[in-house]
Amino acid sequence: MRLLSRRAHLAVAAVLDVALHARGAAVPGKAVAARLGLPARALEPLLQALVREGFLAGTRGPHGGYTLARERRRIRLSDILAAAERAEPDGLPPSALIEQIVTPVLAEAAAGARERLRATTLDDLCRQAEAMGLGRDRSGEDFTI
Repeated sequence: MRLLSRRAHLAVAAVLDVALHARGAAVPGKAVAARLGLPARALEPLLQALVREGFLAGTRGPHGGYTLARERRRIRLSDILAAAERAEPDGLPPSALIEQIVTPVLAEAAAGARERLRATTLDDLCRQAEAMGLGRDRSGEDFTI
């Protein structure tokens, strides 16, 4: 069961991908999209939203792409998820059942998850991915995460 939207999952994955692959150079959006199995045009609006929210820095031009806008240890997963929620309109129809029953129960469940996510930084995820050998191979070449 997924409590978070696809967009929220992609936001965390995109920032993590940039953190793992931006070693002194900007990571092209097309490269991030390819590693996440998406067309570049589908991911670009989310990457731009992450720039506006201050998680990524974007550079235009032939050598452009994305880098982290701040240290990975200063980026909390809860903040990325909140940004993804702000960038995604709430598509729920008006309904007493949703508003009075479903939303409060899911909000309570989400509160516990938010506490865990506040305690988790991008650095924690990067260390876990690097320990598993994800992100770069021994030659320094990028590969799919």
